[in-house]
Amino acid sequence: MTMNAVLATLTENLDYLRERKPLIHNITNLVVSNVTANALLALGASPAMVENTEESAELAMVADALVVNLGTVSSSLAAAMQLATKAASEANRPWVMDPVAVGALGYRTRLAKALLLNRPTVIRGNASEIAALADGAGGGKGVDSTLRTEAVTGQADRLAATAGCVVVVSGAIDYVTDGKQTVRIANGHPMMTQVTGMGCTATAVVGAFLAVTEQPLIAAAQAMLMVGVAGELARERAKGPGSLQVEFLDLLYELTGDQIIARARLL
Repeated sequence: MTMNAVLATLTENLDYLRERKPLIHNITNLVVSNVTANALLALGASPAMVENTEESAELAMVADALVVNLGTVSSSLAAAMQLATKAASEANRPWVMDPVAVGALGYRTRLAKALLLNRPTVIRGNASEIAALADGAGGGKGVDSTLRTEAVTGQADRLAATAGCVVVVSGAIDYVTDGKQTVRIANGHPMMTQVTGMGCTATAVVGAFLAVTEQPLIAAAQAMLMVGVAGELARERAKGPGSLQVEFLDLLYELTGDQIIARARLL
């Protein structure tokens, strides 16, 4: 994939997202629920945090996109995820999975592999999580990766091909692949790793971009690029991790497509 393919529709998609205000259904973890909702609101989307078994499938069928995050999964949440992802898939609604700590813990690893049967549109995780989903390797340190992005690009390509989806490996350089086309994004700042929920927020932003384009690879790359640029600029304004989070939300609200394109570092 060329840089032009990612950048060509970025402004159009971002403007359309803010105009349309797509409904993003989130089944996420309790640590980041508020952060995720605020990030989606700042971006211009409309978040819905519905995670019970009675309503999750019903909402997934009509939402513009579904985001599933395994961060603090429980048996009731797992059941809701199964119902929602199945409903989204049957209704041809895009959905994205964040396989938090998959490979490090058995229960969520088995759940993530079961959810693959419901055909995610995008999977976004760190290197260890993606390696674990691809072939059982990986095994991060809790929610943190013990591998670098560059070590798992082959596994990411293979997972994308076998699962029929786009895979995003987050790290110092983000790697986005559909098994055939790839793009690397070098934007972001190390301080982002010191703020809870930045990766989870990136997953939610991917969901928002999926709602406004039928090209999952483009949506994922544009979302990761926006998150990276917002993180860089937030660090320039912030005194530390606390203010970085506030500045990051403001930048999701403020950034234009032209500003993102001007700072884009696509490899």
